[in-house]
Amino acid sequence: MSSDRIRSSLLRDRVVSAEAAAALIQPGETVAMSGFTGSGYPKAVPLALARRIEDAHVAGEAFRIRLMTGASTAPELDGALAKAEGIALRMPFQTDPDARQRINAGTLDYIDIHLSHVAQHVWFGFYGEIDTAVVEVAGIREDGSLIPSTSVGNNKTWLDLAKKVIIEVNDWQPEGIDGMHDVYYGTALPPHRKPIPLVQADDRIGETSLRVDPDKVVAVVRTHGPDRNSPFAPVDDTSKRIAGHLIEFLKHEVSKGRLPANLLPLQSGVGNIPNAVLAGLSESGFRDLSAFTEVIQDGMLDMLRDGVLRVASCTGFALSPAANEEFKRNIDFYRERIIMRTQEISNHPELVRRLGCIAMNGMIEADLYGNVNSTHVMGSRIMNGIGGSGDFARNSFLSIFLSPSTAKNGSISALVPMVSHVDHTEHDVSIIVTEHGLADLRGLPPRHRARQVLDHCVDPSYRAQLEDYFDRASRVSYGKHTPHLLPEALSWHQRWLDTGTMLA
Repeated sequence: MSSDRIRSSLLRDRVVSAEAAAALIQPGETVAMSGFTGSGYPKAVPLALARRIEDAHVAGEAFRIRLMTGASTAPELDGALAKAEGIALRMPFQTDPDARQRINAGTLDYIDIHLSHVAQHVWFGFYGEIDTAVVEVAGIREDGSLIPSTSVGNNKTWLDLAKKVIIEVNDWQPEGIDGMHDVYYGTALPPHRKPIPLVQADDRIGETSLRVDPDKVVAVVRTHGPDRNSPFAPVDDTSKRIAGHLIEFLKHEVSKGRLPANLLPLQSGVGNIPNAVLAGLSESGFRDLSAFTEVIQDGMLDMLRDGVLRVASCTGFALSPAANEEFKRNIDFYRERIIMRTQEISNHPELVRRLGCIAMNGMIEADLYGNVNSTHVMGSRIMNGIGGSGDFARNSFLSIFLSPSTAKNGSISALVPMVSHVDHTEHDVSIIVTEHGLADLRGLPPRHRARQVLDHCVDPSYRAQLEDYFDRASRVSYGKHTPHLLPEALSWHQRWLDTGTMLA
């Protein structure tokens, strides 16, 4: 690529400042922006828009937008617009503390949906029209096609459907990322859908760039800014023990012939515990692995570099500063081993089932019978969102949920009589792992599932309390199939709200 990232003369003529671009977004619009787990989000226009909204509010004018993205973004986008009180509605996923505070205060509406559903629901017209798309790219080719940056997310859909498009060209992103993407244009609306021709994690079925109608491009903004790079915490003893239980289980499954020696394509949620699991896999002797996942984080990059992982398919990155520098420094190496797709493909339930993914995700809590809450604290306070965990949990070969057994210095148990909010029903959960052990719930009826959870996952400080609940429920519950004491089922959560601890 030449030194000028904008090689289309037509679009080069539309270069303006971020402020001029933000002025094209009007109050009440539905604005779709790029970004997935802190990568590939626009860096300048959202900040300029937030300043414009603040000025409008000072002048007594109403100004809020409906905001869609791929997944979470960063303080320059979610944080800035939330602080400016500029978001009326947010979807489909967020991790920003300022947005979260407003969502839980009831001043910002939030729709938390499966990430594989976003593009198709927008195509179905469920959320109305998209007025403006703001999409970061790494460059623009001579023919006007766009080189995606470090996430693809829903960008194809935003560019296809938006009435007007603002493009940010970020020259901080590595030029060598050109060719890493695989943008599939074969999807259609029912009843015209056809099978997606992807049968292995490393199949390429699309194009390396995004298409855009140049007549819709109203502004191009040059930027130079890093993605949100958050370092992962060092692997602690709890994370190491969780990883150890899971790796022992995977080796057991290989020995029993239920998994091949190189496993099946891995999916990993983002966070310190999944990162520790990936680090453990690197040291466990497994080789020739593959990944079909949403996000590549540090552990997966290490596995690629060390030859443990042969190929990784994703839609975005979540890298620490050090890992990002490694990625940029050796971009030619990673371009041959990483394929970046739209999230309607990376999270597609049919592909997850076809490939037989091993899904590894975090949780807030699980109950005796394996129902999992991954989104709400005490049943009503949103943390982040379901993200893609449901896409993989329901359709994977193995659906694994990982968590420390307690939180808040032991005042909260992650294993409870009944979860306060259900994201993944017991029917979608195969394995639960804490630092104390692994509960294999496959093929078990409810009371036997409860026995696995009690025997292997619960923290000792809560085990007698949970055993007592289960024993009494098994004797006097209205039904004995899934025993519960309804007046007590959520009493642990209420006790924490009242006293600051779940301990009786």
